[in-house]
Amino acid sequence: MEEDAEAIARIYNWYVLNTQISFETEIVGNDEMARRILEKRLKYDWLVGEVDHEIVGYAYYGAFRERSAYRHTVESAIYIPLKSIGRGFGKALYSSLIDSAKKHGFLEMVGLISLPNPGSGALHRKMGFKEVGILNKVGYKFEKYIDVGIWQLSLS
Repeated sequence: MEEDAEAIARIYNWYVLNTQISFETEIVGNDEMARRILEKRLKYDWLVGEVDHEIVGYAYYGAFRERSAYRHTVESAIYIPLKSIGRGFGKALYSSLIDSAKKHGFLEMVGLISLPNPGSGALHRKMGFKEVGILNKVGYKFEKYIDVGIWQLSLS
């Protein structure tokens, strides 16, 4: 999995540089991405979708918040390269990610989506998530404030 860090960083950095989907403002190096993957896999999960030796997306979950009371809740993320969007890879990856979280005993999954992002909202809805709230103007990127939609899925 860490051997995929360069390709994953390339996918992610496109979002960093060109969209408000990621709130990071600086690109992530290959070593840092490998470290993030390894760190998530110590306790959680990080999945990579591949077709004909090409990465068509990745998804992971990790701690929602660090306090002990949140230990049964995870936060998910999914990134699909532009050329792979609309081909069913997001649904397949998210299904596997949800199965993994259930298998590991987590009870709730939260997805945070910068707004507007109709594609991500549609995917979360398709996967059974419910939109439970909006955080207004919590991000700032590209000279504007960005709202974040909160989506939640009960895994039990």
